[in-house]
Amino acid sequence: MFDALAIRDFRLLWVANLVASFAMQMQMVARGWLIYDITSSPMALAWVILSFMLPSFVFSLWGGVIADRMRKKPIMIGAQLLNTAATVLLAVIIYRGDVTFWHFIYFGLFNGTILSFSMPARSAVIPEIVPKHVVVNAMALQSSTYSLSRVAGPSLAGLLIAWFAGGDNTSATGVGLVFYVIAAMYLVSVAATAMLHYTGDPRAGTNAGMIEDIAEGFRYMGRERIILGLMVMGIVPFMFGFAPTFLAPAFNKEVIDGGPDTLGYLMTAFGVGSLIGALTLARLGDIGGKGKVLFAATYIWAGGVAAFALSPGLVAAMIFGIFIGVFSSLVGSLNMSVVTLAIKPEIRGRVMAIMMMTHGIMPLGMFPVAAAAEFIGIDVALFLSAVLLAVSMAAIGWWFPELKKIDKGHGAEA
Repeated sequence: MFDALAIRDFRLLWVANLVASFAMQMQMVARGWLIYDITSSPMALAWVILSFMLPSFVFSLWGGVIADRMRKKPIMIGAQLLNTAATVLLAVIIYRGDVTFWHFIYFGLFNGTILSFSMPARSAVIPEIVPKHVVVNAMALQSSTYSLSRVAGPSLAGLLIAWFAGGDNTSATGVGLVFYVIAAMYLVSVAATAMLHYTGDPRAGTNAGMIEDIAEGFRYMGRERIILGLMVMGIVPFMFGFAPTFLAPAFNKEVIDGGPDTLGYLMTAFGVGSLIGALTLARLGDIGGKGKVLFAATYIWAGGVAAFALSPGLVAAMIFGIFIGVFSSLVGSLNMSVVTLAIKPEIRGRVMAIMMMTHGIMPLGMFPVAAAAEFIGIDVALFLSAVLLAVSMAAIGWWFPELKKIDKGHGAEA
């Protein structure tokens, strides 16, 4: 289960990503609580998520070219330092009580832009520091950093908000202090990344311009139908399958009538399931029949979202939240593992960037769900997202029947 952690650089990268993921999860809870407290609007939550992810659509392609042309380690460190500085500034604004909804939009755009330039480099690192036969294990363990952070991060954030605010959940003081803690965690991530021996030297390449490099990435995606299909599978279903996570603040307030602590418990349930899913894949390793597993797990995931939508209270919601976490994590980790195995190394950064770019439009799928939550009800909206998740996966299976035939996924022919 933990083979890849025997490799020093992967171990350091794993720690860096774990701490950064922890910080991001705490930030999601703190931000979501404060935004919903300010606006009482599910649509406001959707707009902030869009502001964070939209830059991926605009800038990720350039980040991919940079990842293939420059050393990756300085890119990762520089981006995280800028992210830390922005988090400190937002912490000051929140703690002083001057924060507005628009601050979250501005900082979302900034942080999303920084992420767009750094994530292609970070995503391309793993196959370069671990042997090929360990890649699936490493990708699953990498996914487990996100899952582990979802287990404890949200609960910790909710408890800290309540504790720092002295029980006054309407106060921005607690959220501001949590953002200072988050900034410190980002600095720890920077330190771990700086200790890597790996530098990510660019491969011998091309004298072509950046536009031609980007065009080559798109041509490659067009030629490799399986990779194109996996990219679509990694985007469209997730538009709808992550609705319970994105709209958790609204569900927490409208259905559970909870505070920041119960929001933390709810998010933790998603994290527990996500961790189970990631570690299960890490234990299974390079399994066969990956295509069939991807489709089956997604349909089960849709069933979990439907059951979550009908949950009468916190306990039931947490149980189905764990269920959602298991299968969403399994689908996401396995999809990314197959893509990573299939891409040619010299173009990996650009293909990862194209996938990130398309992920930037993922929140657009949230708007009909968020609108339904605002005007019809959060339970109806989440049930609608479950139906859309299942229907979209069926459509992908019809358009890309070769995806179901994926076995090991080594090479684009899968």
